[in-house]
Parts: sequence; structure tokens; C-alpha cells
Amino acid sequence: MSPLPEAVPFFSQWETPDMTLAVLADGAEAALRRDPLWQGSGAATRDEYAVWAANVCGMACLKMILATRGQIVPTIELARRCTGYGGYVVNEGSIKGLIYAPFVAFVKQEFGLEAEVMTNVATADIPAILARSRFFIASVSSSIRWPEREPPSKGGHLVLATAASDEVFRFHNPSGHTSATQANAVLAPGDFDRFFANRGIAVAI
Repeated sequence: MSPLPEAVPFFSQWETPDMTLAVLADGAEAALRRDPLWQGSGAATRDEYAVWAANVCGMACLKMILATRGQIVPTIELARRCTGYGGYVVNEGSIKGLIYAPFVAFVKQEFGLEAEVMTNVATADIPAILARSRFFIASVSSSIRWPEREPPSKGGHLVLATAASDEVFRFHNPSGHTSATQANAVLAPGDFDRFFANRGIAVAI
């Protein structure tokens, strides 16, 4: 297991962490306009927050990584800066990203983090990745918050894997809907595998 997974701070991609079910029920933009804590995101307006927050799972993962060294940067501020490197492509309110290669350049230049895009990653490879890198940002289905369900597809959402062994994976999920599915969520490797898209970004600090 990687050392001290419990020491990794958790941040949701929403400023109010318990908004996930409202986002699922009402749609992201409608629900997030009601987030009373939206200004903490670094967004300039409530509308900017509502558009971006559904797309910043990767920035939430980065915020957690930076927080382990005592650096707290708001998620929308991170997204805005990452967009400058091509990590997001914004067109008329639609947002494409996170795009991995520009993200790697962004975190190296802005924060001195060593990161590596990884593809064709088997779930069984993740313990070894974490043994040499502190974190692995894994592409999974957002339905990983319901491990008893079969996901409609793999990928589309990012979680921060902090520790892994042959018996258990531990990760922070920026869009978990309960405390147990947010910070230090745990799954057996076989269950993680059902959601994992076999790609991600290894990050050392």
C-alpha cells in the first residue's frame, strides 16, 4: 500500500460536496446554480461555476494532490489555467476535456509536478504504478459511486487513486454521493476493474 492514504485531503468537484444527487436529478447547470458555496470555486459568476463544475473532476483530483503539500487552489481557477495549455477546449459553453497531454505540461510548468499519461493500463498494474508515483488519476465510469451496479460504459470520469494492493483499492471520488463514496472509497480490484477504462495519469510529488 502507498503510505498514509488517509493524509490526502478530499475535495469534491462541487463546492457543496453533498450536491451529487441533486446534480443527477436536476441536471448539472440547474442544480449547481443553487450551490451556496459556489464562490469558493474561483469562478467569477454563478453561471461560470454551473457550466464548469460538472467538468472539473480532474481539477478536483489535482486540487487534492496540491493540498497534500499545503497548497490550496480553487478548482475553477485550476481549470482556467489548464485551459491555457489546451487541457480543455471551450466552444460556446461546451467544454471538452480533460485532455491528458496538455494537463501533464500544465502541472509540470505551473506546479513542478512530474506526471505521465498512461494507456493500456491493467487494473493489476495500479499497485506498481502507485509504488513509484504517489498518485494515479484513473479514468472510470462516474457510476463507480454505485459499485453494486453494472456501468453503462467505462471512462468519462476521473478519480484519484491513493493506495492499492492485491486486496483493496483506495481512492477519492470527486463526485461521490455519500461520505463512503467520496473520501477514501474502497473497492476490491475486481470491482474497480468493472469501471476502469485502462488509462490515466500517474503523478509524483
